[in-house]
Amino acid sequence: MLTAGSLSDAELDRVCVVLVRARNPNNIGAVARAMHDFGFGRLRVVNEFTVPFEAARSAVDASEVLANAVACASVAEAVGDCTLVVGTTAVGERDLQHELLTLADAAPRIRAELRRGDGVKSGCVALLFGSEKTGLSNEELSHCDWLLTIPMREVAGLRHPSMNLGQAVAVCLYELVRAYWPARLGEADEPNAAVEMRVASVEVERLTALLHEVLEETGYTRHHPANSDAAHVRRLLRRMGVDANDAPVWMGILRQVLWKVRGADSRQD
Repeated sequence: MLTAGSLSDAELDRVCVVLVRARNPNNIGAVARAMHDFGFGRLRVVNEFTVPFEAARSAVDASEVLANAVACASVAEAVGDCTLVVGTTAVGERDLQHELLTLADAAPRIRAELRRGDGVKSGCVALLFGSEKTGLSNEELSHCDWLLTIPMREVAGLRHPSMNLGQAVAVCLYELVRAYWPARLGEADEPNAAVEMRVASVEVERLTALLHEVLEETGYTRHHPANSDAAHVRRLLRRMGVDANDAPVWMGILRQVLWKVRGADSRQD
């Protein structure tokens, strides 16, 4: 028998649902209702305009989720305290530059991240959902460690099948909370969690800015502009998998490089 509630209250509280450029209040309400029904409470909304939470009429019994929702000015701000950021995509014809998993394969990895730590305070896990019309942009995806997709039935004449925003969030959250029956699967549900401490996204942003500064000072950006924009550098750092112990070391190395380069430039002047 499959049962719900496979995550503890503390683990549920570490999950942040981040809506990027969601425009329809009813969709936001549907997301809040799904979060309430499955036990999640952290909702963050990234938008250039004030989000009309009071107009989210479909948020039945989810007033607390909406009351505690946080409006953020950018994706970087929304995921700053997160150690794992997972973006959602319908894929389509996009040229993705991230590891892509189906929801069924992604859920155990997310649960493993939520369950590890052994008493050590860990950051949040963010699930990013893009706008109803365009999904997440490439720049927004650059904040993600990897991506998940919900497989959809291909329909003739429909180029990019995708779910309604509220439905997509509900399906993803259900997959996270449902408990597998290991005896039926023949193996344990969760993969072995890595022992290293994942770095918070705010530290990834600091590293991104510092590395970009080094690239500018050394002239790399002039010779290789296509490889030097912030989104590209951010994706590179996330693929490297820098952990919390390594981040300050890399910061020190990059600052030393900057000091040396700037010192050499001043001597030449």
